[in-house]
Amino acid sequence: MTPPVIELRQTALTYPGPPPVIALRPCDLEVRQGEFVTVVGPSGSGKSTFLNIVGLLDFPTEGRYLLDGFDTGRLKDGARSALRGRRIGFVFQAFHLLPHRTALENVQLALVYQRIPRKERAARAREALAAVGLGHRVNALPTTLSGGERQRVAIARALAGKPSLLLCDEPTGNLDTATADQVLDLLEELNARGVTLVVITHDLAVAARGTRTLRIRDGVLTESADQAVLS
Repeated sequence: MTPPVIELRQTALTYPGPPPVIALRPCDLEVRQGEFVTVVGPSGSGKSTFLNIVGLLDFPTEGRYLLDGFDTGRLKDGARSALRGRRIGFVFQAFHLLPHRTALENVQLALVYQRIPRKERAARAREALAAVGLGHRVNALPTTLSGGERQRVAIARALAGKPSLLLCDEPTGNLDTATADQVLDLLEELNARGVTLVVITHDLAVAARGTRTLRIRDGVLTESADQAVLS
């Protein structure tokens, strides 16, 4: 059987004090390939800590984290960074696009660090932009794109590396309601094509788009068995 994309085993994080701050209490979690998981909670609940651990941006102080079967706690910094670059695509609330680079160039830049040959970088970038409906805007500068289009470029940049996991942190936070719905529709389409999604949000309407919802409050991660509890 293929291992879970994400597997947390009594994973926790406490920041040293005084006094110590428990950011994430021990939790167990499995996310399988092709799932669309949303994680909802108020500010200060532990969402960012959860994202940083799953994104290999921070180390848990207890337990284990396996990504695609790799025990990340056993990896040195260089190997962790390489695994993160190969396996995880990030989409943030801020688009983080270089304003004087075209959409195509912004997407290609994300592949430079993976040492992918230039010709393949261009092909992958075009493919990713086409996948998010921007195949006709490859030469556009971010300043000429709408907010929704810029977020689509950011999603294309994350997809170009062909990650196992797309990790989205408040991906609609800077968008109006109509544009946010379009971006969420796109994420649903990508999930239908087999992309594994974890979306961090404080917005219950966004959380309801997932096929599986987790709640986090005061560092405690729990599963919502019934999506109706989000209403």
